Amino acid sequence: MTDPLAPLDLAFWNIETAEHPMHLGALGVFTSHSPTAGAHAADLLAARAAAVPGLRMRIRDVWRPSALGGAVREPAPDFDPLDHVRLHEATPDFQAAAGRLMERPLERDRPPWEAHVLPGEDGVSFAVLFKFHHALADGLRALTLAAAVLDPMDLPAPRPRPAEPPRALLPDVRRLPDLVRGALSDVGRALDIGASVAVSTLGMRTTRALSAEPTGTRRTAGVVVDLDDVHRVRKVVGGTVNDVLIAVVAGALRRWLDERGDGSDGVAPRALIPVSKRRPRTAHPQGNRLSGYLMRLPVDDPDPLRRLAAVRAAMDRNKDAGPNRGAGAVALLADHVPALGHRIGGPLAAQAARLWFDILVTSVPLPSFGLKLGGNPVTEVFPYAPLAAGQSLAVAVSTYRGRVHYGLVADAEAVPDLDRLARAVTAEVETLITACAP
Repeated sequence: MTDPLAPLDLAFWNIETAEHPMHLGALGVFTSHSPTAGAHAADLLAARAAAVPGLRMRIRDVWRPSALGGAVREPAPDFDPLDHVRLHEATPDFQAAAGRLMERPLERDRPPWEAHVLPGEDGVSFAVLFKFHHALADGLRALTLAAAVLDPMDLPAPRPRPAEPPRALLPDVRRLPDLVRGALSDVGRALDIGASVAVSTLGMRTTRALSAEPTGTRRTAGVVVDLDDVHRVRKVVGGTVNDVLIAVVAGALRRWLDERGDGSDGVAPRALIPVSKRRPRTAHPQGNRLSGYLMRLPVDDPDPLRRLAAVRAAMDRNKDAGPNRGAGAVALLADHVPALGHRIGGPLAAQAARLWFDILVTSVPLPSFGLKLGGNPVTEVFPYAPLAAGQSLAVAVSTYRGRVHYGLVADAEAVPDLDRLARAVTAEVETLITACAP
């Protein structure tokens, strides 16, 4: 059974290049009591993947007149889990190994996902790096697919999706007035978003540290923060946990730029904050349904509490406007581009990302209960976002069992000191706690 790619999925499929693969990732670190636990985990993943329909789906381009330039998901006739699950040699550094593996694009003629099992040299831990193409899965869908190959969990039953009525070849003439009004509304919304994108390119300068010519190299780093510390700050200053987590990124960038000599004065990079428009318990969570908020990170402000207040005010303005308006909603324009337009314009759209935003800061949902593989518990989970063309850094954040995990992805040549930025994240949390102390 084939499933046509939604417009935004098709956009992700077509903007990919060898230097900027459009896959997202997650590195799960497991504790074990056996040096063979990693090999056993690889066997389990391969055996379970064979029974997960979503992992058998490849993406195939179609050129028939009714879907010229489109693509579909369909079961791969020669699916072999061993093509996707790979056991590696023991490594002393999971993050360094993950960075090298995130460089490699997924094979486009197979179901676009991989699971890399990385045994630790200590003999009591291993990690699994999951990679999913963004056209196959967004963060929520990737979590669903990964959970299907981990140890069984008791999950709430999904809500059934109401069946869609079959589409006629021509619209019902009785609905033409409503269709015209809807089309005009869509055009107005598109113009509003386009104007907001243009305005967002004005104002304060960004920094060369956040933009780079693509090299295809990748480096990853991870930071773990105590969620209680985040709540301690939130209770003093107000706002949301997400406001605090974004403000931590702003403060860490300031510290990092100053330490490396680039300077933070006058720097206010545009951050894209993706917003999911999908209901989390749908029976068939296929297709990306994303909008976003766009905001200036107050990197130039030396006061940590003023930075947090600025982030909170910007997020409140975005929420008041809603995810369907403003420059951050530009992903919704994908719905108004025909399939052939995505095919032809994909490379141009990829290059436009640097004109739209400077850094991605995204939140990836994780369950509150413990994850296991072969009885071995997950102790850390670091999400990795795709790196857009012309940008050198992306930040993804997940909360798991009382701790916040920051996953940093960077162009390895543009940001050789990513570990310094990771340390700056930890230092910024401590700075906020001190600033909020009575």
